[in-house]
Amino acid sequence: MNGKLIIITAPSGAGKTSITRYLLNKYPRLAFSISAATRPARGKEKNGVDYYFITLEEFREKIKNNEFIEWEMVYEGKYYGTLKSELERIWSEGKTPMLDIDVKGAIHVQQQYPNNTLTIFVQPPSVEELKKRLEGRGTESLENIATRLNKATYELSFNHSFDKVIINDKLEQACAETEAAIKEFTNIE
Repeated sequence: MNGKLIIITAPSGAGKTSITRYLLNKYPRLAFSISAATRPARGKEKNGVDYYFITLEEFREKIKNNEFIEWEMVYEGKYYGTLKSELERIWSEGKTPMLDIDVKGAIHVQQQYPNNTLTIFVQPPSVEELKKRLEGRGTESLENIATRLNKATYELSFNHSFDKVIINDKLEQACAETEAAIKEFTNIE
């Protein structure tokens, strides 16, 4: 199992985090790969649990030192990335990292680890449904929702680049389909 990676990617609001949480709660041999981010924590998010919240300067220093397996400026001035040390930490515990990352980052990681990565693209049933979900969060301005929807439309065009596409119309069904794909890939019980 050591050396395998599972990437769950999706447009913002498609449900990848809910599916990831479900699987992490069910399978102790899977471990959440904590991403680094330059944005501030939202709601109940905790540093070192949900993200490693770091400054823009720290992030740029880590880029310069080649400490990321992937990184992106996801929105203007907001960087996200996966630290190489994070994957090494999880593998050293004998677990399989689960990366909950954006589409461009997922493609980048997949290219670096082509033989030991399972990539799952979680797709909303429609862009209209995605808009409802984002509005329902109550955490985004209308301008941010519009930006996320534009990005989502672009990201949906890459769904063919991934091993599995899961349409998240009903969360329970999407969780079951994702679970089946991961069980086949990792042989976890």
